[in-house]
Order: sequence, then structure tokens, then C-alpha cells
Amino acid sequence: MSEYRFPRQDAQFVLDHIVNFSGLCAEIGHDDLASGLSDAILDEAARLGEQVLAPLNKVGDQQGAVLGEKGVEETAGFAQAYKQFAQSGWPSLVAPEAFGGQALPKVISTAVNEVWQSSNMAFALCPLLTQGAIEALLTHASDELKETYVTPLVSGEWTATMNLTEPDAGSDLAAIKSRAVPEGDHYRITGQKIFITWGDHQMADNIIHLVLARLPDAPAGVKGISLFVVPKFLVNADGSLGERNDAKAVSLEHKLGIHGSPTCVMSFGDEGGAIGYLVGEPHTGLACMFTMMNDARQGVGLQGLAISERAYQHARTYAQERIQGTLRDGSRVNLMKHPDVRRMLMLMKSGVEAMRALMYLASATGDQLEHASENEAHALQARVDLYTPIVKGWMTELAQEVTSLGVQIHGGMGFVEETGAAQYLRDARILPIYEGTTGIQALDLVGRKTLSDEGQALTLLLQEVETELANMLLPDTLSGALERCQMGVDNAKEALAYLLANPKQAPAIGVNLMMLLGYLLGGWLMLRAAGKAQELSKQPSADTAFLMTKQQTAHFYCEHYLPRIAMHLAIINAGGESLMAIDEAQF
Repeated sequence: MSEYRFPRQDAQFVLDHIVNFSGLCAEIGHDDLASGLSDAILDEAARLGEQVLAPLNKVGDQQGAVLGEKGVEETAGFAQAYKQFAQSGWPSLVAPEAFGGQALPKVISTAVNEVWQSSNMAFALCPLLTQGAIEALLTHASDELKETYVTPLVSGEWTATMNLTEPDAGSDLAAIKSRAVPEGDHYRITGQKIFITWGDHQMADNIIHLVLARLPDAPAGVKGISLFVVPKFLVNADGSLGERNDAKAVSLEHKLGIHGSPTCVMSFGDEGGAIGYLVGEPHTGLACMFTMMNDARQGVGLQGLAISERAYQHARTYAQERIQGTLRDGSRVNLMKHPDVRRMLMLMKSGVEAMRALMYLASATGDQLEHASENEAHALQARVDLYTPIVKGWMTELAQEVTSLGVQIHGGMGFVEETGAAQYLRDARILPIYEGTTGIQALDLVGRKTLSDEGQALTLLLQEVETELANMLLPDTLSGALERCQMGVDNAKEALAYLLANPKQAPAIGVNLMMLLGYLLGGWLMLRAAGKAQELSKQPSADTAFLMTKQQTAHFYCEHYLPRIAMHLAIINAGGESLMAIDEAQF
């Protein structure tokens, strides 16, 4: 099994030349990061990911969490790794200084989280959810709840979960049945939640569950859902831990992948009701939870990038080492000499680099929003909102292809668990499902993010892409790639026009519009990278091999991925008539 190495050079290139990290730091008042602190942060993250978390990845896959007398027991070695992770201050990167955080930009946290997710995605799900819970509490909770719960989450002493799904309420949250009955200064929570990632473990002193439930007077549907903090152990007035709350993991799911991450069935109220505390106003729970979900959706998009990078490194190493085939002179060659293996590796490499560019850009846009003036905030919020379903949907779908190619490059050995390639495919399969399926991301994109403003935010993005492409200085070898990307913008405009003229077709065409935009934004940023690489190659100290490879990789991406835009447009223009034509009984 190949070792993981954080692709530091490419990550740094994206920070410097796609995101303009130094300009961002100046804009948000963090010049210390641009002057070297970010280098130290990334170096330390790489060290922990490569040396501590990555070796536990296969262990977690083979020896997943189990449910015992003490509750859920995590994979051996995970607790020690988490202790090192927390003591090093990693959970506190982006949290406010008032709660013990370091208040660093999100884009640095994104680069760091790529390390965690690539090195050990099952482990990294735990801090990912905690980060989202911190965001939700900071945005919606009372000062009293913030004072009690946020600081221990920021320090990593405690972890957090998101409790939405129930046996009869999956994506349809309107069907939630969990109840919350007022009792003095708290509520009694009863009900069952399923698919709760890291719902129980022994790595932290306490686990804070964010739980959706209904009050006795709640109206029907999603407008009647409230959000509650339900700690595993109750917290005393002085901050110390009290008695065990009536919230327990009663079983673990047996899953296709991410075995090291316990997915729990949580029961609240088997012994009279779990004590919980209302977050925000009554009946506004879904809006509160969406703060955490949107954070998590970008995080899952990052997982798509990260697991694809890990699969690519694994396949690249195998292709370099595996001797297969003979030349005319009788010499034996490795897999890298075969054009079709090169094709697959280049699909993996270029796809990963496009995902990284979009992921970091979306994260940096969030940083700009956080420090924006009132006049700038609306447009930046619209851009962040637009990026989120594309990041989550397109990147996790592309990860299915990339990790599958990793298995294919291994040939028959890829179908054998011992080589390790299959784990990345299995682990990646959850990504288009949790935190909102691909179809839900597409509905969000076409509905809330496009039709709701009559396409204004998307039109503005396409205009910016079009203008930048028109002014790009690229070598002649990339003229065809540039034309393909410009044609992709025209295709996207046509797709948008179709949606606006046929809003009832939105559910039928949403996924294809989302994928179209993902490939287009990837091409735009790959060509931006190629232009920067050409410019930098003229400097005396330039790493010419790396910079030339950036241009060649962009060329390949535009030749092999951008033609898919026309395919998605053709499907969009066909509408949904054939989709719904067959009688249900004929399936």
C-alpha cells in the first residue's frame, strides 16, 4: 500500500496563484500568514497526516468501530491520534479568539483539512462535524449556550454530531417525529435518529449532539422543527461534567466503506427523556441546522477532492512499479508506458487539480464574505451559496469516477482488497449521499440558488468567467483549450436560458446543469493556472518541469473533460418528457 504525501507544491500553487492568498491576507488583516506562518501550518499538518493518521487508514478499514459495554469503541490507535490532534490545536484553527480559537482564514483550514481527509477520511469525519457544530452554535445559540459548549469544542476536549435523519424521515425532514417537551430551563427529548456519524466514541470527554425535534405546539412540516443541544454528559454550572444523559448509541451500521467512522443509531429517551437546550428560536431548527449543513456540504466536497488525491497517488505508484508488457526489443516496461493507463492517470490528475482549485477558491470566497462591507456582502453571499452545491455535488460525483479509475489501473489486483485501491472506491461512495444527495444539491442549485433570483448570481459568475477567458495570455498550444472553455460558457448560458424559460423542468435537468457548471468552472481555473504557470516559467528560479506540467495538465483537462459540457447541455435541452413517460408499473 503506497504512502500518502500531501501534494504541497500544487496546494501552494493554488493558494498563491488561484486564490491570491497574499492579497486575501492583506484584505482580511492577516499579513503574518502570507509572510510564512501558513508554511509552518501546512508543514505540521502534513507531518501529522502522513506519519500518524495515514498509517491508521487501513487499520480503520479492517478493524472498524464496535459497540461494547462502554458504548462505541473506536478503532485501536484512533484515540491516541485524536489526543495528539487536539493537543496540537488543530480543532481551533478558524474559531474566534474569544472561545480559544486562532481565527485563521477558512482557506488555510481547507488546505489543512485536505490533509486529514486524504490521510484518513474516517477519522477526519469527527472533527469535520465538530467544526460545523461550532459554526451553528456561534451563529444561532444564546450567549449562555455558547459560553458552556463552544470553548470545549474549539479545544477538541469535546466533539459534536448532527442528528437529523430518522427511520421514517430521510431527506424528507418534514416527517421528523422526535419530540421535545419543556421542563423548566430545559427540554426532554425523545426519539430515535439514524446514520449519526461518530455518534459515540471514547476519544473525547463529552459529545454534543445537535438534535432536530418538535415542540408540543409545533406546526406541521419543516416549519415546526426546532434544534436542541443534547450533551452525552450533562454539564454542571462550573463547567465540569455531571451525570450521563439519556442519549445512547444502540447499534452500529454495517457499511460499504469508512469502517473506521462509527455510524450510529441514537436513542434519546429510553429512560425518561434526554435533557436538551433550545438553540435559537422555537420552530427555526432547520434554518439553524442549515448553517452546520452548508459548512458540512463544503467539507464533503473537500472529501471528494481528498479521497481522489489519495486514490491517484496509490494508482500512480502502482503504475510506476508494476512491470507489465514487452517492447519490440524484448525489454519489459511498467504500466506508465501504456497510453491507456496514461489516459486514466491524467483523468485522475487533472480532475484532482481542478477540484482543488475550485475548493480553495470557494473557501477563500467565504473568507472574503466574512470580512466584507455591507455593500459587498450580498454579492459574496450569493457566490458562496452558488458554489456550495457545485462543490458538494460535482466534486463528489467526480470522485466516483476518479477512485474507480484507480481500481481499473490496478487491473485485476484492484479488485483484491490487499492492494488497497478498493478502499478508496468504497469510502468515496458515501460522498454523493450524505449531507444531501446529488439530486438534492441539484435542486438547491436550480431552485434556491438560480430560479429564486432569476439567474442573477449565475449570470454574474458566467460573465466573470467569460471576461477572464477573453483576457487570458496563454501559449499557442492552449488556444484550442481556451476555445473549448469559451464554448463551455456559451453552453452554460444556453442551459441557464432553458431553465429560466422552463422552470417546471428544474427537477429533471438539475443534475446535468450542476455537472455542466462543475466541468466549466474546473476548466476556467485550470486555464487560470496554466496562464500563471507560463508567466512564472520566465523567472530564473522557476521550477520549469512543474510549471510546464501545469500547462499540459490544463490542456488535457480541457480536451477530455470540457466536451462533457455539450453532452450535459444536450440532455438539458431534451427536457424531462422521456424521464417521466414510462408508467410506474412498467419499471
